[in-house]
Amino acid sequence: MDIREGVDSNLEDILSIESAAFGEAEGPVIVGLVRDLLSDPTAKPLLSLVAFQDEVPVGHILFTKVRVLPKDSVSAVILAPMAVLPSSQKKGIGGKLIETGFNILSERGVDLVFVLGYPSFYSRSGFQPAGRLGYTAPYPIAKKNEDAWMVKKLSDIKETSSRIECAKSLDKPEYWIE
Repeated sequence: MDIREGVDSNLEDILSIESAAFGEAEGPVIVGLVRDLLSDPTAKPLLSLVAFQDEVPVGHILFTKVRVLPKDSVSAVILAPMAVLPSSQKKGIGGKLIETGFNILSERGVDLVFVLGYPSFYSRSGFQPAGRLGYTAPYPIAKKNEDAWMVKKLSDIKETSSRIECAKSLDKPEYWIE
């Protein structure tokens, strides 16, 4: 498997992966979100990675800028979304995308990575419940899903008790309510 930064020529492959992974119900919404985030100036700098198996694109992950308020003194991103083709799932591709993303982001000086996702999956990559550490999501997370709002520290920072502000494209209640 080879993981490369996404480029404009990968866009249709990326959208196809997202659509297939999220299915008929969520696929169109996620495809629209990815399209919007990739062109949203408030999401930059961003990191888009594509996983290739035998030169065939099989996975995608997107990290976009967030602000950690009130001080905005740390560099942070949010992982949203990540997708692997159904035929390539459960082969470690998602974990490799996350790991590669962490390495690149760390080299770029990013301190924190946030995600709203399945704790059983993302905790394997070192994510911890963000609310317990004092990081508030852009929109309220239902009590039953509060552990799905997670953070991974890439550096030894001290800042906590902060509210997260994401890119305008992602700053919509429908992306935060289960």
